[in-house]
Amino acid sequence: MKSDKQVQRDVVAELGWEPSVNATQIGVEVSDGVVTLAGHVGSYAEKLNAERAAQRVAGVKALAVEMDVTLPGSSRRLDADIARSAENVLQWTTSVPPECIKIKVENGWITLSGPVEWDFQRRAAAEAVRHLMGVTGVSDQITIKPRVSSTIVKSDIEAALKRRAQSHADGISVEVRGNDVTLTGIVNSWSERQLAVNSAWGAPGVHNVMDNMTVTF
Repeated sequence: MKSDKQVQRDVVAELGWEPSVNATQIGVEVSDGVVTLAGHVGSYAEKLNAERAAQRVAGVKALAVEMDVTLPGSSRRLDADIARSAENVLQWTTSVPPECIKIKVENGWITLSGPVEWDFQRRAAAEAVRHLMGVTGVSDQITIKPRVSSTIVKSDIEAALKRRAQSHADGISVEVRGNDVTLTGIVNSWSERQLAVNSAWGAPGVHNVMDNMTVTF
């Protein structure tokens, strides 16, 4: 099991290894496996990449983000321009039904809302607008239409976990109430934890996934 100092060193190294992140502007603190990232970044995309880099490190149990997006003068745009760009990029994203997505922009922060059929469509819409110039944040309020019964959702998720996690699938419990899924149990790494969450989101009709799993090393 890694010490907090080891985790800190590894996160700092991973941030330095990530070419899309200016690691010199980000501070890293670790307490009981919980990593806190603080500092200033030049774009919302850089902020996300820093978060993902930290999550890749073994020994990270949770992540607290205290980074601010400080746009350089050349990247600042009017909210109306950002909204038009977001609308255009969603029109060109084949996996997203653009007529279903509503866009609101306030001080560079994009809020997406509206119903879609699948979680991959919700994630694709949010991913499409995150990298636009001038964006300081994205709130994903897109909902997923219910499609199947709780029994079918539960069996689909459990089958997906067995296909992908194999030996670790038996340690994960799946509970479905309506369109909400709760995952409990023990996994051996952050990546296994994320795999289980992604498997749950991959089931049609799922509106919310509650991650109550514990990571052990």
